[in-house]
Amino acid sequence: MRKLLWTMAAVVTALTLWMAPTAWAADLDHGQQVFANSCVACHIGGGNVVNGAKTLKLADLEANGMASAEAITTQVTNGKNAMPAFKGRLSDADIADVAAYVLSQAEQGW
Repeated sequence: MRKLLWTMAAVVTALTLWMAPTAWAADLDHGQQVFANSCVACHIGGGNVVNGAKTLKLADLEANGMASAEAITTQVTNGKNAMPAFKGRLSDADIADVAAYVLSQAEQGW
């Protein structure tokens, strides 16, 4: 029985690692679409037309404690200051995908 459980665990791990890059790419593609439809008006090219000190560039995300998918997800969901909340306007999946996209773009330098 233990051998069977270990074998199943190994298969699940292998499948997860094998499929992860495909799922991640699909999420980033969807995140890019969400960004284009909901964010680009204020954040074109990773900038910020409302507050130039709070861009989506990696240095600004780090300086503002926003350099994680969790922090970005919270910001998009709940809004803050001039940024509106997108809870109820975007699905949880949309928000997670756009957060992953923003972080990915920031790490690549927009």
